[in-house]
Amino acid sequence: MARLKPRKRAGLPDRAFAYIDARGRRRLPIHDKAHVRNALARFNQVAFENDGARERARKRLLNAARKYRIVPVGFITGQLQSERKHAAAQIRATAIDAAALPTGFVTLLMSDIEASTGLLRKLGDRYAALLNDVREMLRAAIRRAGGSEIDARADEFFAVFERAGASVETAVAVQRDLSKRAWTDNAEVRVRIGIHSGRPTLTDVGYIGLAVHTTARVCAAAHGGQIVVSAATRAAIGTSPPTGLRFRSLGRHRLPGLAEPEALFQVQASGLRASFPPPRSERRRRPPADREGDRPDEGQLELPEPPA
Repeated sequence: MARLKPRKRAGLPDRAFAYIDARGRRRLPIHDKAHVRNALARFNQVAFENDGARERARKRLLNAARKYRIVPVGFITGQLQSERKHAAAQIRATAIDAAALPTGFVTLLMSDIEASTGLLRKLGDRYAALLNDVREMLRAAIRRAGGSEIDARADEFFAVFERAGASVETAVAVQRDLSKRAWTDNAEVRVRIGIHSGRPTLTDVGYIGLAVHTTARVCAAAHGGQIVVSAATRAAIGTSPPTGLRFRSLGRHRLPGLAEPEALFQVQASGLRASFPPPRSERRRRPPADREGDRPDEGQLELPEPPA
């Protein structure tokens, strides 16, 4: 096949290439049968920016092959082998990361961005940069407190701490940083954070168990800008919370999928919004006390015993 001359290449439309990277560089020309065959042969030699870009290029290339009635048997076989190797490498990497995570009684923190779909609709392609900024804020705060990142997917973030107090300090630092940040297009970024302590099971692919599900439900009960912790986390912190932090009882709530109502507490601190609607739950069992310690009689919730 003759090499594509620069002048002719420049005259081709974008649709004549299987892959165009973020800098506008056009790769894998597919404007004729010979170049489609060449692109099929060279596909695995291209360094794609991410898995999404690779998948889009693969689909365009296969559509071009169909157009020119090329049956890409070798290409498909090579892709299957490549995907198997990639999956195996990801499993090994996950296993190595999981081995470094703490076991036993730990505290899990989960966050997500409230109304993220609306933000995506408003910002379009700029949403990716905003999401990265939020993740970096979370990662920085988690590192400072000695926690470990478990997973980050879409607008959700999952982390673990050996000390319950460190998880709450991380959440407060994140909410303070978010409140001070000026976002592009005057976007309003509100992150809700849920924290729960327990004994999840650590596997090669991360934590599993009821503690993980409970953390997710506690997070879903919170509102943007709010930090909500379970009774287990409140008990783990005990009578000496981090300096400047208080816990306001929100009452007991039935959370989806959990057999028993969960006692929830809102973290209060300087620089954090104090007033929110009731937690998102199936049904509230008991009205919240005005503030922890304000009414030690019937309004005070009984906490589980802290771990030994």
